[in-house]
Amino acid sequence: MEAISVRNLSVAYEDNLIIDKMNLSIPKGKISIIIGANGCGKSTLLKSIARIIKPKDGEIFINGKDIKDQKEKHLATQIAFLPQGPICPSGMTVKELVAYGRFPHQKMIGGLNTHDKEIIDWAIEETGLKDFADKPVENLSGGQRQRAWIAMTLAQETDIIMLDEPTTYLDMSYQLEVLQVLEKLNKNKNITIVMVLHELNNACRFASNIIGLKQGKIICQGIPMEAITRENLKAIYGIDVKLQLSDNQNYPICVDYDLIRG
Repeated sequence: MEAISVRNLSVAYEDNLIIDKMNLSIPKGKISIIIGANGCGKSTLLKSIARIIKPKDGEIFINGKDIKDQKEKHLATQIAFLPQGPICPSGMTVKELVAYGRFPHQKMIGGLNTHDKEIIDWAIEETGLKDFADKPVENLSGGQRQRAWIAMTLAQETDIIMLDEPTTYLDMSYQLEVLQVLEKLNKNKNITIVMVLHELNNACRFASNIIGLKQGKIICQGIPMEAITRENLKAIYGIDVKLQLSDNQNYPICVDYDLIRG
């Protein structure tokens, strides 16, 4: 079953065509990870699905419904989007940040109701931040800060969460910390996760569906064991890689690579 369907999607910045007639199906209840070189259209694809960018042509469906036919606030109850490098106002606590996730569900008049407060507490608990709820976000570690932003998206109470490079600028331990939180949400709550990652080995480890892009076109899609091959990585990145299987034999690992010159 599809969570997101993209049909003949074309997106351009002025005369620069970024995505060209893309057709893509993202499965419900899975972790889908998008990989590709800088400028290949990864972030543009997510922003188009989140209706931040207006496509030049094509259709996008969320849970079978065309996003063009949905009001912005209603769409925000279907899908949560965490952009790359979000900035939190100085002094804001974790709980205050997470509360922003309830905005799509709130009425014009009135503050947070009992259900809102329960969801905020739940999101904080799910991301392992209960002991930090009243601390300023700026005082947290890199991994904790990113978990706070994930808690905010979780508080939107959607069944789809999209994240644009959620592990950028984090060291290896914090990357793992963030990805394990997302994996837990997927497994325990059946939340569909769609994210852009630059770390190929992390993408292979955590993805149940991996999508490789180059210049706005899909080079490969499927489980990492099938999609991540020397030929596909050569096409996506212009590199010659050495791959081996993980210790549990579940996914490929890139252990070395060279640029393909000429």
